[in-house]
Amino acid sequence: MSTDTHLPAAYDETREEHDSRRVSAFADDALGTLDATGVAEAIRSGSISASEAVEAAIARVAAVDPELGATTVDDHERARRRAEHLPTGTSAPFAGVPTAFKDNVPVAGLPMTAGSRALSPTPKTVDSAIVRQVLSTGVIPVATTTCPPFGWTATTERPGGQVTRNPWATGYSSGGSSGGSAALVASGALPIAHGNDGGGSIRIPAAACGLVGLKVTRGRLLGEPATDKAPVKIVVNGVLTRSVRDTATFLAAAERFQPSGKLPEVGLVEGPGARRLRIGMMVDSPLVPPTDPQTREAVEAAGRLLESLGHTVDPDLDVAVPEFFKTDFEDYWGLLALSSAMQGASIYGKGFDASQLDPFTLGLAARAKKRLYRLPLAIARLGLTGLAADRLFPAAADLVLTPTLAHTTPRIGYLSGDLDFETHFSRLPPYVGFTPLHNASGQPSISLPLGRTDDGRPIGVMLSARKGQERLLLELAFELEAAAPFARIDGAAA
Repeated sequence: MSTDTHLPAAYDETREEHDSRRVSAFADDALGTLDATGVAEAIRSGSISASEAVEAAIARVAAVDPELGATTVDDHERARRRAEHLPTGTSAPFAGVPTAFKDNVPVAGLPMTAGSRALSPTPKTVDSAIVRQVLSTGVIPVATTTCPPFGWTATTERPGGQVTRNPWATGYSSGGSSGGSAALVASGALPIAHGNDGGGSIRIPAAACGLVGLKVTRGRLLGEPATDKAPVKIVVNGVLTRSVRDTATFLAAAERFQPSGKLPEVGLVEGPGARRLRIGMMVDSPLVPPTDPQTREAVEAAGRLLESLGHTVDPDLDVAVPEFFKTDFEDYWGLLALSSAMQGASIYGKGFDASQLDPFTLGLAARAKKRLYRLPLAIARLGLTGLAADRLFPAAADLVLTPTLAHTTPRIGYLSGDLDFETHFSRLPPYVGFTPLHNASGQPSISLPLGRTDDGRPIGVMLSARKGQERLLLELAFELEAAAPFARIDGAAA
């Protein structure tokens, strides 16, 4: 479906100017055009120092953030101290590499507002578990990044016109909810950044901004109390990167810090696998309107590429998605908003001010309150989706190929934080018709930037696997990246 026909005329005032504006931070400095692995190698070799990498990142973020609106608070002085005192001989693979945390995980010494005015900006006193796990890889955070209030929606647009723009074309959304991290990585300001995914929030901005976005198997990485106590644990953490090797290196390092214990070890994936795979292809979601033509072509082209590499692609795949899944997920989504609205002080700490909640959170919460009678059944069925996930996975397929999103990235304003709830809510499912299923099932999936729109913006293509099979996804992602190198915003391949 086309997104343009749904936009009110008011959103088109700066359309021509923004549609052609691309924002690149790549420069002739310590970071150059390197990915996170390359930056780490340069630091280890002594060709650059960690301090030089951090200073370059600080300067790049400062250069692009006025246009992108991707950061919330900076952590510059602490980043400089960490770079100056980088442990010698460290085995951390990303030692000295600059990064950023999404503003919805507790980072000691920094506020966490989860994109909402309702949360107090009081600095947190301790790092959350996932922050400790990410830091164990050696990265040095220089800032926190924007997200929409509580991460409920698929764009990073907060009320009052506070928007995070897509560096490929600033008139468009950067996706959500990890849109700030995606904008900084895609623009070249940072080589890697933290994100998390409760309904597509790593994969959606990866698709919008032309990045690699892996949603790991539930339980693979550490979480935090606010999400780990939920009745259905749909949220997982991860990173946004410009290269498959950065994602693979991060996962291996995070796994060494804290193995899951219940899942097969992924280990360090360093390249394509030898095995030829059976891949089912599903272009249209059974839950939402048909996929739009440009996205459809991107997926079909990926299928042709896979076949040229010797894999078998079945275009007539039948994925067993329960008819009730969409409604159940929407009701559970509303329950989480209701919990935030009603129990914000106990979830987020003192200073929570419910009077500052945004229209979408209030609308979701009100919807959930009217549908409380359905929630026990919805929670039970979503839980069973996870238990039965591998049985629902097509028996004849090793992996499943789909779009990441059902239509191309919408313009800024289409999912505005100032929209009335009903309009906003009605526009979301037709956009995110593929990603939420894996959050309920717990299965891993990865978005890869294999497609482009007619005007050159990224389109994400998604591959999904059975639980615990991140290695299979990464091996195939390496192969696809080598066969069709991912475009970088400065016009080169990553």
